[in-house]
Amino acid sequence: MKQFEKIKGLIVAPFTPFDKKGEVDAGPITDYAALLRKNGLIGVFINGSSGEGYMLTVEERMKLAEKWISAAPEGFKVIVHVGATSIKDSFRMAQHARETGAFGIGAMASPFPKAGRIEELVKYCEEIACGAPNLPFYFYHIPALNGVYLPMLPFLKAADGRIPNLAGIKYTYESLYEYNQCMLYENGKFDMLHGQDETILPALAMGGAQGGISGTGSYIGNSLVNIIKEYNNGNLEKARDHQNFAQEVINVIARYRGNIVCGKRIMKLIGVDLGINRTPFQNVTDEEESIIRKELESIGFFERCNKI
Repeated sequence: MKQFEKIKGLIVAPFTPFDKKGEVDAGPITDYAALLRKNGLIGVFINGSSGEGYMLTVEERMKLAEKWISAAPEGFKVIVHVGATSIKDSFRMAQHARETGAFGIGAMASPFPKAGRIEELVKYCEEIACGAPNLPFYFYHIPALNGVYLPMLPFLKAADGRIPNLAGIKYTYESLYEYNQCMLYENGKFDMLHGQDETILPALAMGGAQGGISGTGSYIGNSLVNIIKEYNNGNLEKARDHQNFAQEVINVIARYRGNIVCGKRIMKLIGVDLGINRTPFQNVTDEEESIIRKELESIGFFERCNKI
């Protein structure tokens, strides 16, 4: 097994910018990357769920990878999600990520066909990871989106030694017990990147999290970073305040079709217009945008959101 650095800090799952016709618009990415860096984020995990990756063509996904890698500030990590329903497409995108200079690659389980056994999931990841054998590979565990609810500790045990560049898991699921068990496996052998912004603080306390990949970090990343900072400094009440604020924001986006739809429109409200969502997502209407703004104002969002 290869030894890779363990990520310390928060990486963002960014939105994909589209123009008014729904075509990829890479124009905002340089400023987007600078915004994230300014607010304490250390990298991006592109073309995943927040980035509407499964609604993009392979060519669009590779174009976005090239742009993010070229626009990344010094030391800013770019991990490329390469999961696809076609294993050949995934392998091709993994190769491209390696050739383009990505920090790492990742893949969620395919939504079709769904892996029903650990062996099927390990084989899927194995064939993708070997497209970039010198880069860290992260399995992206998000069963709420793809319906693959396989247990992750048996996955790590089965993949250990078989996928040489398996670095760890982006763990976006509710079971802190399972997260902790994966953290403890083989004395913390694998990098367990926490993937739920609602539970960063308990993951720090129970699971010993050091790094994470955030969906809402595009607009409240500074508060999420401060959860970690204040916890590490022993300021539990301050850490709890930042966590509670993040949950208040998440309560708002949950009322308007979640982070992918509402979160993307919030970026416009803080001065970074990333355009519309692709079909089949139902875009935020102008009336909804006005209501969202008022709900965010009521919780002090604009005083605490990421600053340009």
